[in-house]
Amino acid sequence: MAPNQPLAERLRPRKLDDYIGQEHLVGKNAVLRKMIESGNLSSLILWGPPGVGKTTLAKIIANTLERPFSTLSAVNSGVKDVREVIEKAKKQQFFNKPNPILFIDEIHRFSKSQQDSLLGAVEDGTITLIGATTENPSFEVISPLLSRCQVYILEPLNKEGLLKLVDSAIQKDLELKKKEITIKEDMAMLRFSGGDARKLLNVLELVVFSEQGDTVEITDDKVTACLQRNLAMYDKQGEMHYDIISAFIKSVRGSDPDAAVYWLARMIEGGEDVKFIARRLLILAAEDIGLANPNALLLAQSTFDAVHQIGYPEARIVLSECTIYLATSPKSNSAYMAIDEALALVRKTGNLPVPLHIRNAPTKLMKEIGYGKDYKYAHSYDGNFAEQDFLPQEIKNERFYRPGKNQTELKILERLQKWWGNRFGG
Repeated sequence: MAPNQPLAERLRPRKLDDYIGQEHLVGKNAVLRKMIESGNLSSLILWGPPGVGKTTLAKIIANTLERPFSTLSAVNSGVKDVREVIEKAKKQQFFNKPNPILFIDEIHRFSKSQQDSLLGAVEDGTITLIGATTENPSFEVISPLLSRCQVYILEPLNKEGLLKLVDSAIQKDLELKKKEITIKEDMAMLRFSGGDARKLLNVLELVVFSEQGDTVEITDDKVTACLQRNLAMYDKQGEMHYDIISAFIKSVRGSDPDAAVYWLARMIEGGEDVKFIARRLLILAAEDIGLANPNALLLAQSTFDAVHQIGYPEARIVLSECTIYLATSPKSNSAYMAIDEALALVRKTGNLPVPLHIRNAPTKLMKEIGYGKDYKYAHSYDGNFAEQDFLPQEIKNERFYRPGKNQTELKILERLQKWWGNRFGG
């Protein structure tokens, strides 16, 4: 029988050298390791998907720096709890004594008033805040608090890191060491974990302790069968969050309103945050519908605003309307592709000079050396258009925007061809 304490908790590392993954943050000479080793810790927010070690890293930091450590969960803590922690920190202040660390899990679920209650204590150094979030803090953390914190992005573990974790569990965990475990195949374990270390260890433990006897051989078929029998144990909500949202996005992109509404219903029934769904719809409207139907972005923005105001259960209707509209709308990713191509060229070519004729010329000297010279003011010409170069000379023939094959963008293409001729295939 498996022990009561989960394997992930039993194996939680206590030292930075035992921490697996996030080399870009805690590897040799990495930014967060340098901060920890210097002892000059600023408030920070750890942003990344579930199971990448946000809580573990916060505890390691506190342990390494020998700081008092308090933790709050945004799910079940309020302003009163925050103030109690702050008051306790104030009472424990001594000369040259390091300030305590307050770790807030799922800080994106904190309301504005809860976040406001942290500001003074973070600013004056009464506490050092470490927040953990699976959501983009730019959307979920108020600007005054965000400006007082460094944001560090944690990435899903790669295959090497995940397999290292499995090997470490088999070698070190007292319960697993009681069995003779052989990993014959690992693809199913890795696939089901999705880069989530905690989920991977849950899978390993579930498969190992579902076997009778002291010898366990792990295969892909055995892992799959075991998880199908014990789905609720594998995922406490019975939902694979990232698989569901992926299915939702691809159904909208693929123009299937029935499938899109079904996956929307799965998310709603599973208790998904209404703001998360609304954000995904905003991104879909820009990325996948784009210029084929610019009204899609307006509707998605209205949906985002509306569901914030009304919440569940009525928000389901607004979400459904927007989902169906996006799914049945013509599709284009031309804007998405254009900016990515432009960014790739910027990274390749660097800071090319702005052509002189389109530079700003607020001073007499700038005008004398050619800034703004020969610029053609479009409104002074027929049709409000005058052909001239706007790109740097080195890349003046580059193309980024390629109109999609839909009614709206075909009209755009016609207009561009009238203006620019051969540059747009005219």
